[in-house]
Amino acid sequence: MEKSVKQKTIKNEITLKGVGLHTGLEVTMTFKPAPINNGFSFVRVDLEGHPIIEADATYVVNTQRGTNLEKNAVKIQTSEHVLAACVGCDLDNVIIELNASEPPIMDGSSKYFVEALEQAGIVEQDADRKVYVVKEVISYTDEASGSEILIMPCDSYQVTAMVDFGTKVLGTQNATLKSMSEFKTEIADARTFSFLHELESLLNNGLIKGGDLNNAIVYVDKDISPETMNNLRVAFGKDKISVKPNGILDNLTLHYPNEAARHKLLDVVGDLALVGTRIQGKVIANKPGHFVNTQFAKKLSKIIKIEQRNQVPTYDLHQEPLMDIHKIMAMLPHRPPFLLVDKIFELSDKHVVGLKNVTMNEPFFIGHFPDAPVMPGVLIIEAMAQTGGILVLSTVPDPENYLTYFMKIDNVKFKQKVLPGDTLLFKCDLISPIRRGICHMQANAYANGKLVAEAELMAQIAKKQ
Repeated sequence: MEKSVKQKTIKNEITLKGVGLHTGLEVTMTFKPAPINNGFSFVRVDLEGHPIIEADATYVVNTQRGTNLEKNAVKIQTSEHVLAACVGCDLDNVIIELNASEPPIMDGSSKYFVEALEQAGIVEQDADRKVYVVKEVISYTDEASGSEILIMPCDSYQVTAMVDFGTKVLGTQNATLKSMSEFKTEIADARTFSFLHELESLLNNGLIKGGDLNNAIVYVDKDISPETMNNLRVAFGKDKISVKPNGILDNLTLHYPNEAARHKLLDVVGDLALVGTRIQGKVIANKPGHFVNTQFAKKLSKIIKIEQRNQVPTYDLHQEPLMDIHKIMAMLPHRPPFLLVDKIFELSDKHVVGLKNVTMNEPFFIGHFPDAPVMPGVLIIEAMAQTGGILVLSTVPDPENYLTYFMKIDNVKFKQKVLPGDTLLFKCDLISPIRRGICHMQANAYANGKLVAEAELMAQIAKKQ
């Protein structure tokens, strides 16, 4: 189990320039320090309003020749090499400013991005890193391609990529990263690659404008016609191009015999950054590609969000409460039998945690229902709202002079019954800052180790007339 680690960002901003692989445009990219819990986000400084596209799997629109994101019609293309560098440098929060839709391809690896981030300096931030600990095997299979990714429990974040391209020139290869600390030395400089048959159609469609083949390994999986050879010479600005004995074009020399598998592993690390949370688990990717990687990232992200929402906070119910019933009554205007919160355990400017002991003596059990007592859902919502009332009333110096009124209730869900003898725990978190006495919060109620109800609540405090 990883011990608690602080979030990290970069110390200074740093700028890189290069060419976008598919657009062929000169691109300026700046890495900037980001606040806690920002994650990785792209900013299009060439567009009005400098729109932000978070590195989030929900924004993946297509995976043709790279992982492409889109939010509100604003695009980021080929995001994976930059994101892999951020994860490989053990960073949590980075703002990536671009004056085009695509980061510079550089040499087709993450090497130059890693070097830039390290040059910018890495600093710890005053917040713990959130890590999702994998407790059971989670997998995704793409039936069409036979690609599969799974993650299993492990005491660190590890990745294995197994590739099988079914060609003589590039058969089966594996690559493994046992610790993210090895990313810089073992994976970062593995370059992107292409097969000649893919390259021909890309060349014919004018899609590799930035690819002068200083940034891609080309595996020759078929005979090269004189016409194709001429196209390659023109595209790459070379007088002569030939095929080496190992089946790659002579523009580059391999860094490793399994450089293709290492690059596929690099892509997996970059694509899984879109989960938005650090992962503790072992990833095994069989025939990975951007489609299966990002589908898996979406699935994992959804599972994590559901688990976090359903995660029951643990509190010592025997501890001295922050507020007992007397302090609560000094703040809230409610009185028995309509005072539905007994204790407050936590109170900050952004959240509150309260408790209600549900007993058979509650007056509503007489009619709801005779012989089958169940706490009405509306009263669970009311109890959560009263707990939230403590949060908003704590922002004024004279809470006894205020009343709290509901304005809106959204997305209410009841998950479990609440019965006599249950202890209800309420946790309310602000969705947006309190303004003009208006409090908008996410409220959750728990009992018996389970989420029993949830709702978005909006309330306003007003002075007593």
